[in-house]
Amino acid sequence: MLFDSTLRRDLSRSFGATLVIILTIVITMMLIRTLGLAALGRVSPQDVALLLGYEALKQLPTMLALSMFISVVATLSRMYRESEMAIWFASGIGLTRFVRPVLRTSWPVLLVVLLLALFVWPWVNQRSVELRDRFEKRSDLSRVAPGQFQSSADGKRVFFIERDAADERVGRNVFILSQLGEVESVTTAKTGRIVLENDDRFLVLDRGQRNEQNMKTQEKTLSRFEGYKVLAGERVLASTEELPPKAMPTVDLLKAPKPAFQGELAWRLGLTLGGANLLLLAIGLSETNPRRASNWNLLFALLTFVVYYNIISLTQAWVASGKFTMGGALLAAHGGAFALAMGLIWWRDHANSRGWLARHKSMKAHPA
Repeated sequence: MLFDSTLRRDLSRSFGATLVIILTIVITMMLIRTLGLAALGRVSPQDVALLLGYEALKQLPTMLALSMFISVVATLSRMYRESEMAIWFASGIGLTRFVRPVLRTSWPVLLVVLLLALFVWPWVNQRSVELRDRFEKRSDLSRVAPGQFQSSADGKRVFFIERDAADERVGRNVFILSQLGEVESVTTAKTGRIVLENDDRFLVLDRGQRNEQNMKTQEKTLSRFEGYKVLAGERVLASTEELPPKAMPTVDLLKAPKPAFQGELAWRLGLTLGGANLLLLAIGLSETNPRRASNWNLLFALLTFVVYYNIISLTQAWVASGKFTMGGALLAAHGGAFALAMGLIWWRDHANSRGWLARHKSMKAHPA
């Protein structure tokens, strides 16, 4: 049918353009944030691109739902402004008739959102946790950036080193300030290198000296050495034993019906249910007056999107705290949104029908 094919073509074109714009904005913001974390030493600079990819996958369900929502609102609003809606209404096509082509165009996007929320979201969060955990458990020498002072994992040691360009495990002009109880020590050495013994990682210093001072008794000790070995960390990192609920697979959440797990499930399912309800809301929110060139309906629609997604986050918190069951929270939030969307479409549809009939009767009573 001409109506279905035209509307679906316009929706697909608008969705593609909107998704490209939103992806560009969001990825730029995430890149700035990730580079800031790397500059603060919270993530490894070598993992910036990988972490950025993980963050983009985490936000992709929301970006897809938002892009589809905006495309529906923008397309139908344009049809109102260009009086296409008046033609369809005069042809006997009501607003409820737009539901079928909108859902037929959007169901692949909703399916992708569901798959991303149920399977890709926990995998990405697990990988992000492993990256951060590996970076936090790295050896003290690998924490040090050449030419910068930086503290160790426990904050009891401060390092300065000039990295050797030939071998990253070897450093020159090593400076270590450490404090153990009441004893403060300053260790300097010409070179330092990493030596692996079994599963331990040792930092071996060559040709240096160590100055210790008891802060309570003010007793000082100076010693020189040709070789000095200190435990720098474990070579084999332990795997993450307890993952947060957002990093757990959906199957594991279903096997253990704890409130925190149920809350995470409510959020994952809520992404897809919310995306479907937002499409219905977009049909009712897209009406605009063709005589007034304004974008208030689009701004109001964006505000609706923000409020709805905050409600999804609230349902997760309510279920996780035990205030609501998962079924009750999903029914209250998404069932209420579905009823509101259908009521809005019905009200708009009947208002348009009454307006068209009134104009038709007026034209009959007062022919030109």
